[in-house]
Amino acid sequence: MEVANVVADNSAQPFLDLPAPVQPSLLQGFPSRKQHTGPQFAAHLPVARVLVESSLPHLDRPFDYGVPAALDEDARPGVRVKVKFNGQDLSGFIMERVAESDAGHTLLPLAKIVSPVAVLTPEIRDLVTAVAARYAGTVSDVLRVAVPPRVARLEKTYPDSGESPADGTGEPAGAVTGPWGDSAWTIYRTGPAFLRHLNEGASPRAVLSPLQGHGSAGWPQLLAEAIAAAYASGRGTVVVVPDNRDLDRLEEAVGALVPDHAVARLTADDGPTPRYRNFLRLLAGTARVAIGTRSAAYAPVADLGLVVCWDDGDDLHIEQRAPYAHAREVLLLRAEQAGAACLLAGHARSTEVQRLVETGWALPVDADRTLVRRTVPRVVNTADSFEQERDPLAGIARLPGAAWRAAKEGLERGPVLVQVARAGYAPSLVCDTCREPARCGACQGPLAVAGASGASALPQCRWCSTPAPDWHCTHCSSRKLRRGATGVIRTAEELGRAFPGKTVIMSSGDQVKARVTGGKALVVATVGAEPVAEGGYAAALLLDGDSLLRRETLRAGEDTVRRWFNAASLVRPAAEGGLVVITAADTVAVGALLRWDPAGYAQRELSLRAELQLPPAVRVASVTGPRAAVEHFSGAVAAQLEQSGVRLRTAGPAPVILSGPPSTRRSAEDVRTLLFFPYAQAAAATRVLRATRAATAAKRSAEPVQLRLDGVDVL
Repeated sequence: MEVANVVADNSAQPFLDLPAPVQPSLLQGFPSRKQHTGPQFAAHLPVARVLVESSLPHLDRPFDYGVPAALDEDARPGVRVKVKFNGQDLSGFIMERVAESDAGHTLLPLAKIVSPVAVLTPEIRDLVTAVAARYAGTVSDVLRVAVPPRVARLEKTYPDSGESPADGTGEPAGAVTGPWGDSAWTIYRTGPAFLRHLNEGASPRAVLSPLQGHGSAGWPQLLAEAIAAAYASGRGTVVVVPDNRDLDRLEEAVGALVPDHAVARLTADDGPTPRYRNFLRLLAGTARVAIGTRSAAYAPVADLGLVVCWDDGDDLHIEQRAPYAHAREVLLLRAEQAGAACLLAGHARSTEVQRLVETGWALPVDADRTLVRRTVPRVVNTADSFEQERDPLAGIARLPGAAWRAAKEGLERGPVLVQVARAGYAPSLVCDTCREPARCGACQGPLAVAGASGASALPQCRWCSTPAPDWHCTHCSSRKLRRGATGVIRTAEELGRAFPGKTVIMSSGDQVKARVTGGKALVVATVGAEPVAEGGYAAALLLDGDSLLRRETLRAGEDTVRRWFNAASLVRPAAEGGLVVITAADTVAVGALLRWDPAGYAQRELSLRAELQLPPAVRVASVTGPRAAVEHFSGAVAAQLEQSGVRLRTAGPAPVILSGPPSTRRSAEDVRTLLFFPYAQAAAATRVLRATRAATAAKRSAEPVQLRLDGVDVL
């Protein structure tokens, strides 16, 4: 089955012209065009098609400019340029050079070649075009993510354009090339076959659920061996991980199997100079392996043979700027265009990845159940009938007896992990009398005690930080507050008193720790901030599970299961005494962890969503803005899709639920409409969405709306 049949609208789309002839009054903002003649332009391919950097949807297409003879040598496709546009100097990229312009008018000349380095390769140009088409966005917005900011002084050492890329073939020292007996992949049924196909230059597509997150068999080692196998075949690799902690672990593992000069690290947190230096190394071909966070999905790797996405369910993979592309989808597009292998790995499995498995696009790489039971820790639920009989208060206690005993016994053998849902001391406060949530008098935000000073601290607003020393309840006039939830600081205090003499380590907020030693200590961490312990944790307590599952979002269960598996994978195997205690109610999500069956949970979740026609069984577009603008845009889209025969289901418009500080949320009068359409017709639907947005912006017939496709936080 071809990828096009699975990810239905993943094929690259050409630049879209305006959906209707442009009226003279709408030409404001377009470069003037007259008959291009004269000796000032280059003799060969005198026309450069330039994409200007503009987020306006109706300008999302190349414009023709003349190439002055003096700039002929440097005006190559992919270079940065300056052009005159509506009287302004705008930046842009040369997309291509052609012999004739179809405008029939004289063209404005290029104003300046910003840099002779062609930072936009043909492969990346096609990729950003496909990403913009898939997410109904503008190519300029995608380019802003794909090409890092320029650091001019680094380009002085960049190889000449005629230099061929460095040869990456040959077996690197320590690379996995077979036999496969010493590989971390041998415990997985089809693992050695996957590595062998990579090493032979094939392009397998696999979904991997590693059993361990630490040690020599952890996920960094598994990914590093796959990278080394692709590198040994003479091909390049792109790997995307959620954050810098994962990136540091992966870089260490890859460095043991692939030469250092062949690996380039791409992350904005390293600063513009290291990021652009490594970008140029990849562009020149001196590095063949790109590892980094979400923007690394666009790395200009030559002869791409493998793309890898680790923990695709983490929302850090979603770009926070329009068009809000997910790194997983970018890599899927890239694998299709380059004919490269694809590896989607994570301790848990997202429903999007499960859909790829069920359609046959990718094959699962799993271990036998007997080996799974030996490799993973034992999991105990304090809410099951056996534990409830032993401890009748286990259902209401935050730290039931079974959890306390697990921590006490685990501290005799090594570190114990305690996962909590919230940061701070008391992340939510309620009235002690009527239990109504305590609200800020200035902005109606939630009150909390967030600092390390604990109970002696004044409550303050989590949104605007205004202190509330004279708070009183608007319902019963009481002035007494109590904790509505317990944060990581308060939990650490309570555990320190429960286990006197034991070291307590916190990992949360801006003090996230990447690693801890194997010493006997309590490690209290918020979800997603769990450090890796040397030799693994002796035990783990997963608290506040019910509060995670009660979140009002479609993906609450899926995301909670992912966080549980990520924490539990850091614990030693059951054969070494590893124990995980979970305090949530006995639900389907808890059952998945008890059985260590992330694939089964993803399969069940996807089947339920398919029955209800919810993402990812279908695609969804959210249209947000003023009511009149949303109704105008949604009506225009629905009318065009009906003519095209696209099956469209709408929900809304409904008021947008306000959350977060006032400075970061949309207007209280905004509404949102959801448009659902099947994958098989997604290409036609996104073309209509994109064209309607461009036409509305050009004609200024309505206020602008926010258009977002496949947003994980809109349901």
